[in-house]
Amino acid sequence: MLVNCQGRVVSRRELARLAGIADLNDRRCDSLLVAIRRHLGPESIRTVRSRGWMLVPVAVERAEVLLVA
Repeated sequence: MLVNCQGRVVSRRELARLAGIADLNDRRCDSLLVAIRRHLGPESIRTVRSRGWMLVPVAVERAEVLLVA
């Protein structure tokens, strides 16, 4: 979902809705972001305080490669 929304900040609620996990615990997004950072690198996702997250441009290509694999 972060690849699809590249270039903009995505809130926790929007990310959960887009990923199909809106009915799970609100913090489930946080644990998923930890896993994504583990695969793409710690600097791959930028946290925008009180707004959400965004995938940094240099991580988009790496993410797209993983999505295809």
